[in-house]
Amino acid sequence: MTEESYPRFKVAAVQGAPAYIDREETIETASRLTKEAKSKGAKLVVFGESFIPCFPVWNLLLRPIEQHKLYKTLYDNAIELNSDAFKKLSEIAASNNVYLSVGITEKSQKSIGTLWNTNLLFSPAGLLLNVRRKLVPTWAEKLTWANGDGSGLSAIRTEIGNLGVLICGENTNTLARFSLLAQGENVHIATFPTSWPFERPGSKDYNLTDAIRIRAAAHSFEGKIFTVVASCVISSDAMNFLAKYDSSISEILEKAAPPVTAVFGPTGEYIAEPLIGKEGMVIAEIDLAECIKWKEIHDITGGYNRFDIFSLRLNKRSLKPIEIVEDYSESIDKAESFETEEAANTLNLASNVDSF
Repeated sequence: MTEESYPRFKVAAVQGAPAYIDREETIETASRLTKEAKSKGAKLVVFGESFIPCFPVWNLLLRPIEQHKLYKTLYDNAIELNSDAFKKLSEIAASNNVYLSVGITEKSQKSIGTLWNTNLLFSPAGLLLNVRRKLVPTWAEKLTWANGDGSGLSAIRTEIGNLGVLICGENTNTLARFSLLAQGENVHIATFPTSWPFERPGSKDYNLTDAIRIRAAAHSFEGKIFTVVASCVISSDAMNFLAKYDSSISEILEKAAPPVTAVFGPTGEYIAEPLIGKEGMVIAEIDLAECIKWKEIHDITGGYNRFDIFSLRLNKRSLKPIEIVEDYSESIDKAESFETEEAANTLNLASNVDSF
C-alpha cells in the first residue's frame, strides 16, 4: 500500500444548540453549520445525539405522568426515513460535498408512536450510508425511545476511512465497541447530549464531561484509532421552556456537568483543543497513517488477541414486527407494474431505506 492510500482529511465536530423541538428550524441550523464547517475544509461533519429536533432531557427531569404533551410534540417533530425532512439532510450533505453524521429522533414507518434514538450517515453525494439506532436507551430515556437492533452496527467503508458510530452510553458497552473495531473501524463517531443530570443539586452528580473524555480516550487508545466526539448544548430559551413544567429544572440544568466536543488520536490524546459547554465546532486533521505505528504495540483485532480463546457473535438482523414471505414471481409482477421512471426511482429509494 502506498502512502497516498492512507486517507488524510479534516473533520468538524459540531457542538450546536437545536431550536428546541423544532425540526425545520433545527435542520436550517444544521445546514448553516455544515456550510461553515465546509468553509473550514471539513470533509466529515458530525452533529451530536438527537440534534434534530433536540435531546429530550425532560425524560430525566419530569415524572412520566407529566410527559405526554412533550412526547407528542417530539413525535410530531421527529424524522421519518424517506420523508421531506430526511431528504433535506441528504441535500445538505450533497450540496456541501461532505460526509454528514447527524443525530435525530426517528419515527417508525411501521407504527405510529414509536421513536428511536438514531444516527444517520450520508455520503458526499447525499446517499444514505447507514442508520444506527441506539441499542438500549439509557435509564429514563426508555420513556422516549425504543430499543434499536444490530442492523446498523457496522464500520462503513468510505474514501476517508471506515466509519463507525455509537451513541452516548453505548460507548460504555465493551462488546459494541469491539464489534466496530473488529469490522475494521478506524474513525469512530461518538455522539452525546446537551447534559445528563442524574442527581439534584447538592449531591454528587454524574460528571458528563469526564465520562465522555474517559470513554472516547479509552476507545481510541484500545483500538489505536481516531474518535470524533460531538455533543449538543441547550439554549437559555430551551431551559426557560422546560422550566414552565417545573421551576427547578433551570437550576438543575445550569449546575449539571457540561458536555464536551473533541477529537482524539490513536494514543487517546486530544489532537485539537476540546470545546466544553458552549456552542462552536472543533476542527481537526485526521491522518490514518498514524494508526499503523501504534498498532505495533497493541492490535486487539489482529496480532494482539487470541481468537482461539475469545469470540464474539454479532446479530445484524433487522428486527421488524412481521416477516412476510412472498412468491418470487409475484414480486416480479409487482416490479413490472411500475411503468414510469419516476415510480421506478421511488421504488429504488424506498428499497434503500427499507434495507436499514
